[in-house]
Amino acid sequence: MSREERVFVVGHRNPDTDSICSAMAYAELCRRQGRDNVYPARAGHLNRQTEFVLDTLALQPPVLLTDVYPRLRDTISGQPAIIDAEAPLMQALERMRQRDIRMLPVVDNEQKPLGALILKRLTEHIFLPSDGQLIRQVLTSPRSIQSCLKASAVNLVDAAKTEKLDLFVGAMSVASFQKRLDGIDPKRIVVFVGDRRDIQQTAITLGIRLLVVTGGLTIDDDIRTLADLHQVSVLCTHFDTATSALLARMSTPVHHLVDSDIPHALPDDRLDEVRKVLMRSIAPGVMVLDSEGRVIGVATKSNLLQASSLKLMLVDHNEISQAVPGADQVEILEIIDHHRLGNFHTEAPIRFINQPLGSTCSVVATLYRQAGIRPESQFASVMLAGLLSDTVLLQSPTTTDVDRELVPWLEQCSGLDAKAFGRQMFAAGSALAAYTSTEALLTADFKEYEVNGRRFGVGQVEVVTFQEFAEQRQEITRGLEALAASRSLSLAGLLVTDIVQQNSQFIVRGDKDLIAAISYPRIDSGLFDLRGVLSRKKQLMPHLLRAFKEN
Repeated sequence: MSREERVFVVGHRNPDTDSICSAMAYAELCRRQGRDNVYPARAGHLNRQTEFVLDTLALQPPVLLTDVYPRLRDTISGQPAIIDAEAPLMQALERMRQRDIRMLPVVDNEQKPLGALILKRLTEHIFLPSDGQLIRQVLTSPRSIQSCLKASAVNLVDAAKTEKLDLFVGAMSVASFQKRLDGIDPKRIVVFVGDRRDIQQTAITLGIRLLVVTGGLTIDDDIRTLADLHQVSVLCTHFDTATSALLARMSTPVHHLVDSDIPHALPDDRLDEVRKVLMRSIAPGVMVLDSEGRVIGVATKSNLLQASSLKLMLVDHNEISQAVPGADQVEILEIIDHHRLGNFHTEAPIRFINQPLGSTCSVVATLYRQAGIRPESQFASVMLAGLLSDTVLLQSPTTTDVDRELVPWLEQCSGLDAKAFGRQMFAAGSALAAYTSTEALLTADFKEYEVNGRRFGVGQVEVVTFQEFAEQRQEITRGLEALAASRSLSLAGLLVTDIVQQNSQFIVRGDKDLIAAISYPRIDSGLFDLRGVLSRKKQLMPHLLRAFKEN
């Protein structure tokens, strides 16, 4: 898995045309300036107006980010460190040393986990046995000891049979050696000896399980014959006796030493959820499995502290409540916006550009001009679309002289006629009946706010006549009630803007005291007349925030 840094330029949830277009245009500006790891994204589905713009310009929509919560796939990379179930403990320890890891998954022949080796417990197993008897005892087989000692086989009997064996060094007189082994089942005995022919002969005659001749010494032919006669396994290794005995202690096949109580996780699991799992576990990490249950990595507590390789640049908003879910858990590099400042904190200084212009696309267009970069036709068209959409064809009170001055430049770069293009955009996005559901209509451009601990939300749609709104008013009313309930909002409203008459109506449902605080002329219960109001941000929201704060 790749840990390459990816930066997404993304607007707010329920994105409007300005949010999508500014993300695309700013990502392109970053590319033109040599930042090849920056990509446009969106935090919600396109509305009809934005779909029209992208279809007309033959542009693909930005990638959809349903959330950006850091996930396990963002913290692991490379080939996983694993070990076969039959491998000796020494091989596992060497792999753990090479990879500098404390936990090693043990897998079967399909790479599915049987458990894992925990370094702390392995060292206790090797060096801190509970009593003197166990320190010489090892669960192993002649084949596994042969592997650890890189030994050649002189004679092997039931080489793969794993059993508890006692290790002895033949470094004493024959009499003392025989006395030391007295009372011990010879079929459990492994003897390490150099060129002590008398010890070799005595051990084989006793019928021990395994004789290991150390130091790279040869074994006499008659000793070979005797071993075959008594069915004693014999190995020769170049290691000395002390080293051979130590390595044999680490010859246990690892599947006998696994901890099976190791938590599993999937690559798409969120890091915050995995942290909770590890807090409840005594294991130092989790095994990460693919969809077929095969081990593809290990995530330890140190992995979970790594910064996500996914980073963000926010456009057209600066409040976490409006950002893509999980934005508070990844690094935010930049913010390009034209809204009021929200409650926002970062751990380090960032580039924050917030200008009181009619659209975020206007802000991005000024950055192109400041950099001396002429946008390509498609991206000039994209910025023109966002500017015209957010300023309602330059008629919104949020429109500034800078917005008006940018239009001719963007027309020249794009080859479009702003008035004609703008009319087509609003005509494409104005039909309320075109939305797939009432919920889709209400949430297409819906933003949530909070004042005095009470949350409320306001959406906005543009129409070419209030008649189509009047025909759907009852359905919209029920939809607002359902939306307020599902999102636990004190109030939910929809600003319906007639772009021809340049007036709006505001329909709301929610707490009666909040509705009563709205001082616009009342048309009917829960419906207000907002003459000359086109901007939710600059005209409606200041009124609501002030009224609700005083309530």
